[in-house]
Amino acid sequence: MKYVIIGNSAAAVGAVEAIRKNDKEGRIVIVSNENYHVYSRPLISYLLLGKTNEEKMKYRNDDFYRENRCELKLNKTAQRLDIKQKQVIFEDGDAESYDKLLIATGSSPFIPPVQGLDKVKSMYTFTTLDDAKALDNALSENSKVLIVGAGLIGLKCAEGISKKKVEISCIDLSYKVLSSILDDEGSEIIKRHLQDNKIRLYLKRHIIEFKENIAMLDDGTEIPFDVLVMAVGVRPNISLVKDAGGRTNRGIIIDERCQTSIPDVYAAGDCCESMDISSGEAKVMALLPNAYMQGECAGMNMSGLDFVFDKAIPMNAIGLFGKHIITAGTYSGDVYFETDGKNYKKLFYSDNKLNGFILIGDVAKAGIYTALIREKTPLDTLNFELICKTPGLMAFSKRARGEMLGGIKSEAVSS
Repeated sequence: MKYVIIGNSAAAVGAVEAIRKNDKEGRIVIVSNENYHVYSRPLISYLLLGKTNEEKMKYRNDDFYRENRCELKLNKTAQRLDIKQKQVIFEDGDAESYDKLLIATGSSPFIPPVQGLDKVKSMYTFTTLDDAKALDNALSENSKVLIVGAGLIGLKCAEGISKKKVEISCIDLSYKVLSSILDDEGSEIIKRHLQDNKIRLYLKRHIIEFKENIAMLDDGTEIPFDVLVMAVGVRPNISLVKDAGGRTNRGIIIDERCQTSIPDVYAAGDCCESMDISSGEAKVMALLPNAYMQGECAGMNMSGLDFVFDKAIPMNAIGLFGKHIITAGTYSGDVYFETDGKNYKKLFYSDNKLNGFILIGDVAKAGIYTALIREKTPLDTLNFELICKTPGLMAFSKRARGEMLGGIKSEAVSS
């Protein structure tokens, strides 16, 4: 059996480790358009901040490919699939045959069409290690940096460069920061925190034109800059499957076994859509844990097992200038809410289950809330009032505590 994996990030690692559990002899070929050992992309901001280095960013150790007997082909870009011949065709003309194929191509930055953008000489994106290195090289003391986008990517970029003695401005169409994951009250806390850390925000504004190194806003404001970072979002890389006739929407459409509509072709990670069990909707969930688990699921099925991953939920964990944020699930239903101005907690629940949560500041017990959402735990089987205020094992039933503690029989767990 020959397995080909297009992509070299978390989903690829999950697939390799799953395949090798079931097939010790099959040939695994990993192809990447980057030139690096597998690394954790969320850490690129910490690289610029000086809190990590390239060695520590590695998602697996140096022997990962050798130990798993993988052939690694770097700096190669897949151009199309020949599904009749079961081949991947590359931009350089090479071809790679496969028995089972995993598409783990991730996503690419979306660059909106703005008049004059093509004339901006110092424009960068912020999703890969090469992006981070290029941006770092472009910065000098007192540089004026304009970041377009006050979402997860843009604000992590702002934090990453904040120690470089540069002036940082951030603009967003939305009236609030982190609009994709925070409600109004939570966003206001983070907005004040960013401003306290000298990030200048221009919200509910958009750029109508670039005139050399000046951004012209819709309200007449002019923002001069030396370096521009476009961080308005990403788009899943779906072309390999779409152009081959496979089913796609915003992302590649997969089933609960991570199989696409094309026989023997699977997809995992940021390039695909999966079912959000907290909302019942199919959506792109560009999250490292989901990517790994989808890759694992794909690898299991590619190597002959019948394996299902049906616990995907949107979840984000982010730190900004020392303030921690964790969110998960969908924000619908009744609400439990508490805040002291710095710490913020909002839980959403209905139909005897937890649907989602927002935590800012104190995020220590977020894992308990995440597990309740993933497992769809009936709230009447635990002390929900206690879970809301002080989440911990004692809020669960005897039986549940026994299972959490490693399968101990319920009668052995004292109340």
